[in-house]
Amino acid sequence: MNQPPTPERPDEGALEDKETLSEDDPRIYVASLADYNAGRLHGAWINANQEPEELREAITEMLAKSKEPIAEEWAIHDYEGFGPLRLSEYESIEHVAQLGQGIAEHGLAFAHWADYLGSSQWGYLDNFEDNLLGHWTSTTEFAEWLLDDMGVDIESLVDERFQAYVTFDVDAFARDLSFDFYISEDGEGVYVFEAT
Repeated sequence: MNQPPTPERPDEGALEDKETLSEDDPRIYVASLADYNAGRLHGAWINANQEPEELREAITEMLAKSKEPIAEEWAIHDYEGFGPLRLSEYESIEHVAQLGQGIAEHGLAFAHWADYLGSSQWGYLDNFEDNLLGHWTSTTEFAEWLLDDMGVDIESLVDERFQAYVTFDVDAFARDLSFDFYISEDGEGVYVFEAT
């Protein structure tokens, strides 16, 4: 069975490029496939918060620094700052730019929205602001907010004589909300969107 070449240490320029990016910037590591096939790792970290033309220019610049005589093909070998999204090696530059710019403008909530839509529905990314309800520490906290926002006072629904005997299962209500809303968890809580 053929094994891929063992890459050499990444070129220093690529490492320096990554260090100049903010920790929160969405970025991609683009590698030269000619170098990879020759047993070398040659590439660069590129800020994804750019126009497609700027991303293409950065890729062309990286390829021009290759030691291989014909370095034209490239692939995305790594990425950071895209939250739950999974980019393919051959993700279109237009998608990378749209996602990078959206995340830079709106934060990781935009990545959660894109993940919900799936790549076949990224034409609806512009509906982000219309569909985002917010970020809460838990689904239960969202459920409590929603009840309050709707003006529902559970105690007022039950005769005062019976209030001590009646409880409202807010956790069950919160679980059931996943049928009506798209709820995406992250390490800080949940993003909630109107379902499409």
